[in-house]
Parts: sequence; structure tokens; C-alpha cells
Amino acid sequence: MENKTKTQKEKRLPLFWEALIPIAALIVLLVYGKGIKNYSVEALLIIAAAIAAIIGKRTGHTWEDMEQEVGNKIKSAFGAIMILLSVGLIIGSWILSGSIPMMIYYGVKIINPHMLLTTAFVVCAVISVVTGTSWGSVGTMGVAIMGIAGALGVSLPVAAGAVISGAYFGDKISPLSDTTNLAPMVSGCSLYDHIKHQLWTIVPPTIICLIVYTVLGLSGSVTGSVNAENVELMLGQLDQLFNFNIFLLLPAVIVLGGSLLRLPTTPIMVISVGVASVESMIFQHASLGDVLSAMINGFNLDLLHVPGFDMVGVVPEINTLLVRGGLSSMMSTIQLLLVALTFAGILVASGSTEVLLGKLLQCVKSTGGLIASTLFATAGLAFTVGSTYLTIILPGELFRDVYKKRGLAAENLSRSLEDAGTVIMPLVPWSTSGVFMASTLGVSVISYLPWSFLCYLCIIFALIYGFTGIGIKKIPEGEKTAGQS
Repeated sequence: MENKTKTQKEKRLPLFWEALIPIAALIVLLVYGKGIKNYSVEALLIIAAAIAAIIGKRTGHTWEDMEQEVGNKIKSAFGAIMILLSVGLIIGSWILSGSIPMMIYYGVKIINPHMLLTTAFVVCAVISVVTGTSWGSVGTMGVAIMGIAGALGVSLPVAAGAVISGAYFGDKISPLSDTTNLAPMVSGCSLYDHIKHQLWTIVPPTIICLIVYTVLGLSGSVTGSVNAENVELMLGQLDQLFNFNIFLLLPAVIVLGGSLLRLPTTPIMVISVGVASVESMIFQHASLGDVLSAMINGFNLDLLHVPGFDMVGVVPEINTLLVRGGLSSMMSTIQLLLVALTFAGILVASGSTEVLLGKLLQCVKSTGGLIASTLFATAGLAFTVGSTYLTIILPGELFRDVYKKRGLAAENLSRSLEDAGTVIMPLVPWSTSGVFMASTLGVSVISYLPWSFLCYLCIIFALIYGFTGIGIKKIPEGEKTAGQS
């Protein structure tokens, strides 16, 4: 028994250089492996996870410790995985039912191509504010807008950037959003004080987004040359291929209504898939086999049965817009997510995240430095652990008392957590949000990142306010004295 305890290494926190090794390794691997050699991101993350595990073992942590934390991470992401699978089902079934083709058809007819980006931003922002979910906004209206953008010759990465910027506007300030409630909870302020204080960093970026997207659209710099005859031919063929009617909006109404009523996301999505499947059989004359094929393998034109219509003559744009979706389309996405969560779990289990955040706190000398440290720590966590909740909770717990000691109101902390946590997540390729956005919109994170203006403008304005003192709320003298007594 005595020998056994001697062979067991005592657990300790890693030294700063030890904690830094897995992060540095990940950065080097991604820059060289993905950026230069175009290796698989999953393989690079596995190597980084192995390096993190070696550090964990060196600091006395057993594989069981790390395995347990990885399990916790995967368990916490299980809801997101179920949603990803549901989105695959939704896209396949909605296209077969005619729901998405109908949105594209009327969207192309109604929306001016030059105003598409502005429209995408505003519509997704409104839906996200009302429902409290960026994922719901992107998974419904975002998908339709991407189809319209493709038909109108608008750059897909730019359109995706506008969709994501609008969706995360709502996710950041909607009282129904989980992150909007989580940030003030861990910071120690009220929900509505938090939302009010966020206006400082959300209003200017929103105005800039509206101006930039409008200018980009009107200038024609992101709109390709579209042959009007081809567009008319495409619309005519869509009208022949599908039977359009108002009932085809029902699957989307179910998802948006469920979000508005705060009902569980996955069951609502499955109900929507069921309704779309029934509509496919009623309105598009699909068989049960066709419906199941669209749900699992995604939609393809062979699933449509239109008497007298020659599928060989279908314009290529229809294939580009509609051949997608299905459960199988999400498998590579979930694979990436599981590997990223493994790296994050090992990093947390070894204590590396705690050490790195603690070191950052030691460098704080001013209000601007504190705000900057919070922003960089939160964004850094977003890129290393890829978990929205962890990205908000960990810095919130670590910085909470520091803000109090400096006489700064908790709203400053909660706002910073959202500025560098909530809206940054879709820009992280291996985060649940980044994976979802890229898979749902069909555009890689790297491609839409430069155009998602709102996601990084919030951090820029937060830094400006931190160092100038503008928009920084102090604890009232009475409350400060009461807190110290």
C-alpha cells in the first residue's frame, strides 16, 4: 500500500510554460498544418490533444481524470450534436417538401440583389431577437437567404457574413438568449442592466454593418453577373418541379414558434421534419422511401416525380442550390466537434486554462488593461476550448472580484464576456457554433470570417471604451462602501 502511494505522482497545477505548450502547439499545427499543408484539422487537433495529455500526465493527472473531463465536455455538447443531426434532417426534408425551394423562388422574385446583404442582416437580427437563438435564425431564414444569394449571384461568403452578423446581434441582446442570461448571472448583475449596458458595444457595430452591407450591395462589388434569362429559366423550372402553396411555410413556422415559446429545440425540429415529410408525400408526391432518403442522404433531383419533365434539362443552379442536407452531411462536422472537445477536456483537466488565466490577471495595471485582459482571456478560451458556456463562465468567475476591487460595475464584466465570447464563437472553426454555421450555410468559417463584421467590431469598440473610459460604469460610492463593510 505504501509503495502504491509512492508510485502515484502528486497532482499539481502546471507551470506557466507547461500550460502554454499545448496552446502554442495547436497554433503552430494549425498555421503550418492547415494553412500551408492543408492537413486535416481533426488530425492536427488529435496531435495537440496528445501533447496536452502528456503535460497532464507530467503534472500528476491520470488518464482517468482527463477522460472524465473529456466525457463532461462531450456530455455538455450532446444537445448541440442532436441539433446538428436535426438540422441535417431538416434541410433534406424541407427541400423535398418544397419549403426551401419556395422561399428561394419568392425571395428571388421579391428581393433586390443590391439590398440582399442588408435584408439578410436585418431579417436574421429580428428573428434572433424574437426567438433568442442565432442557430434557429441561421437554420431557417439563413438557409433560405443563402439559396437566394446563390440564385442572384451574390457572393456566398459575404451573404453568410451578413446572416451570421444579424443572427448574433439577436443572440447578444435578446432577453431570451441563453448567453444573454448566463453572462450577467456569472458576473453578478441583473439581466436588463446587462442588456442596457451592451448597447454601447452593439449599436455602433450595427450601424457600421448596415452601412457597409448596403454600400457593398449597391456598389455591385460582391454581386456577380447574373443572366436574367437564366434566372427566369431557373424560376420556371422550380415552379414546374415543386407544387408551391402557403402550407409549405408550416415547418419553418413550427421551428420559429418553438424557439419563441422556449420549447426544447431538438423535439421541435423533429416535429418540423415530420410535418415536412408528410407535406412531401401530399404535395410533391414523394414516396416514403424518397422521404427517408432525403432525411438520411440529403435531397437530390431523382427523388422528384414530375410527369413529362426531363431532369436532364435542369439548369446547374438548381443542383447547386438544392442538392444538399441529410443526416450523413453532418457526420464530418460531428467528428471535428468530438476531437475539439477532447482537446478542450484534457486542457481543462490538466489545469492549463486556470494557470493561463491566472497569469493574465497578474498583468492587469489599469481599467483599460483589465477590460483588455478580460476580452483576450475570453477570446483565447473561445479558440482553445470552443465551448460558449465555458468561455463565459471561467473568465466570469476569475475576473468577478477583480472588477469589484477596482470599483467597476459588474455590467462591464458581463458585457466583455459577450463581446469576446458570444459573438466570437462562430469565427472559431472547431467550436460548436463555427461548425454549425459552416455546415448549415455551406461556407467555411475562414471564408465568411472577414465579412462577419459585427462579430469582431464588438471587441474593437469594447477596447476603445476600456482605454478611453467611455461607457465604463463605476460602482456607486454608497454600494462600494456597503460592499466593503
